[in-house]
Amino acid sequence: MKSYTKYLTFNTKNRREIIRITEEVEKAVKESEVKEGLCLVSAMHLTASVIVQDDEEGLHEDIWNWLDSLAPFKKDYKHHLTGEDNADAHLKNLLTHLQVVLPITNGKLDLGPWQEVFYVEYDGQRPKRVIIKIIGM
Repeated sequence: MKSYTKYLTFNTKNRREIIRITEEVEKAVKESEVKEGLCLVSAMHLTASVIVQDDEEGLHEDIWNWLDSLAPFKKDYKHHLTGEDNADAHLKNLLTHLQVVLPITNGKLDLGPWQEVFYVEYDGQRPKRVIIKIIGM
């Protein structure tokens, strides 16, 4: 059994962004030399997520609208009593999840049609990390 770890760092220009990272994950799979296994891609912060979705701008807008309808920014969250202003970012993370596990087949990331891997930032403009952990043979 092999294991391989790689870290990606993001420091977004905007507080909220969707960043396609498929190529970086594919590169890590190649570097790992794992032929059959699993690839975990996980945000290391509670105000960001990793998702698998279609890379289509209209859908990305729909995702933001959906998240804002379920976890809108508002000033009266209890979390804000601590001096923070990002409670909505924590709630958006709960809706979209922290991480994804992806299959590796024949040494390649085994994604379906239209599937891309994205880092989704809800409270950016500072350095944040993603871990890619690959295990297999």
